[in-house]
Amino acid sequence: MDLISTLKDADKLRAKNRHEEARQLLVQLAAEFPTNPVVQYRTACVYDFLGREREAIPYYYAAIENDLPEADLRGAYLGLGSTYRTLGQYVESKKILLEGLEHFPDANEMKVFLAMTLYNLGENHEAVSSLLKLITDTTSDEIIENYERAIRFYADDLNKKWD
Repeated sequence: MDLISTLKDADKLRAKNRHEEARQLLVQLAAEFPTNPVVQYRTACVYDFLGREREAIPYYYAAIENDLPEADLRGAYLGLGSTYRTLGQYVESKKILLEGLEHFPDANEMKVFLAMTLYNLGENHEAVSSLLKLITDTTSDEIIENYERAIRFYADDLNKKWD
């Protein structure tokens, strides 16, 4: 199988909403090129798209472990972390998302998915706190910006009361 032309064929199939056919091509390609991180990543993505998250997991790992280029690595960490979360494997989700944030500390999308995972783990204070900080870091809303200092203060101590 020719790697480049088969990847292009899979892309064309996906563009035509023929994801199952693309998956079949990518699975064959992944078997033939087990250490090619791009092939592994694309295979994981098509499984995720088809709602077959559990089957995506080994492909995500193969992509990450085989030095997936940074352009896709961020998405692989997010995809794997999100996949674990949707499967109810919250501890694994947290582990992967934190690992991803070590590589990409400014990945706000990963912070959001981590907050969802923290919520699922019952770590509600940390989940809400991280979202409040993310809002103040990324907002362009002038009113929220006016309250940034207070929001950041309370984000660290959501149970703070004044007598």
